[in-house]
Amino acid sequence: MATEQKPSKVLHVALWVVQVLLALSFGMAGFMKLTTPISDLAAQMVWPGDIPAALVRFIGASELAAAVGLILPALTRIKPILTAYAGWGLVIVMLLAALFHAGRGEYSGIAFNLVFMALAFFVGWGRSKKAPIAAK
Repeated sequence: MATEQKPSKVLHVALWVVQVLLALSFGMAGFMKLTTPISDLAAQMVWPGDIPAALVRFIGASELAAAVGLILPALTRIKPILTAYAGWGLVIVMLLAALFHAGRGEYSGIAFNLVFMALAFFVGWGRSKKAPIAAK
């Protein structure tokens, strides 16, 4: 009979820290994309003025949903696997963002996308494979 090694407390703490940082970052960005007029967003970042407003709002809603998903399921222990799914979802969002910016020749923003993609991957991997949170 094989015994499974419990994940370290350090890994759990690191995952929670990354989850909170990602949730704050994407929560604020998503809220801004949902509530700020497109003309004001375009003044801050060029791209919102170049794509349909509905897509900007959809991206904002996706980011806000991911922010909630990174914290709430793990905190309440109700369907905590959703936290891993939120991490994987942000990996996809950041991959698409990097491809979008590369297609526009905006290479300076891609490093940001890759860092956030790596952090989201860490949460997806950590909460699905290495240190899952047990459901109630």
